[in-house]
Amino acid sequence: MQVAVVGAGSWGTALAMAMAYKGNDVSLWVRDPHLYKSMKLKTRNDKYLPHEKLPAGVKPTLNLEDAVKNQKYIFLVVPSHAVRETVSRLKPYLKESTILINAAKGLEKETAMRMSQVVEEELGDIKRGRVAVLSGPNHAEEVSQKIPSATVVAARQGEVAREVQEILMTPFLRVYTNTDLVGVEMGGALKNIIALGSGIVEGLDMGDNTRAALLTRGLVEIIRLGNAMGARGSTFTGLSGLGDLFVTSASKHSRNRRVGIELGKGKSLKEILSGMDMVAEGVNTTRVAYYLARDKGVEMPITGEIFSVLFANKEPREALDNLMQREKKGEVEDIAFDF
Repeated sequence: MQVAVVGAGSWGTALAMAMAYKGNDVSLWVRDPHLYKSMKLKTRNDKYLPHEKLPAGVKPTLNLEDAVKNQKYIFLVVPSHAVRETVSRLKPYLKESTILINAAKGLEKETAMRMSQVVEEELGDIKRGRVAVLSGPNHAEEVSQKIPSATVVAARQGEVAREVQEILMTPFLRVYTNTDLVGVEMGGALKNIIALGSGIVEGLDMGDNTRAALLTRGLVEIIRLGNAMGARGSTFTGLSGLGDLFVTSASKHSRNRRVGIELGKGKSLKEILSGMDMVAEGVNTTRVAYYLARDKGVEMPITGEIFSVLFANKEPREALDNLMQREKKGEVEDIAFDF
């Protein structure tokens, strides 16, 4: 297969490894020259996945054109804030038959666009219908170790999703398809907000009951905004919704949970982020979702309180108290699952 992965962070490297295990030669674009030299010398990604050796099929390169030119499948695995610029750089090298698969989970800060919308806006009509997204409960550390995992590929055209499914499916990575592009992307983005909240609960030394309530009511908020954006509510009960929400809120590998824990312990957001090498997408997504919900008249109280903790210096304990003392409500009368 002709495959390229753009972005050599933990997830990009893990995806390249998974496809190389199938016998594919995978070009892996590395932005950082120091990381590139280290990967070539040690045949491992010491910065992000230091314990796993790169299979022979993974070919790191510093040259973006060399990585993607003439490749049929290009996986875009950069932080959401870098997607637009990266796609603009890729555009001259794309073939008509190329499928571009975005793996970033977030919403663009300036436009509130989903990542597939950003990609399509940059590429215009030349790639409409040839853009897919990859999302699900997948921590790179476990995929790189061949620990059984499942994920979902979404595209408007089912045959595009099935092509990507074929190149990704391995005995340790089970891949499903979905045509609800909006739902898969919104689930992957919005769960990071609730994962921040889960970490805050942990940092406050609350119990399992508190976390269970937060995750359950957080899923309701995800479905509400997803419905308002045109997603199918049922998508959020799948891998890119409930599955990703669970793993990101509970896992030791979760950057968003880690940020939340430190917030719950009283650290400032600036202090926390300054000590991180990787991006916690939930911080930006909280800001975007807060204003989206306000503009669309969608009730998202958990998101609102997390927004206040992140950007208005509200004390986490006060935010939790506010949520617990809201007016009485029914449970699910205002969301649509559309099974």
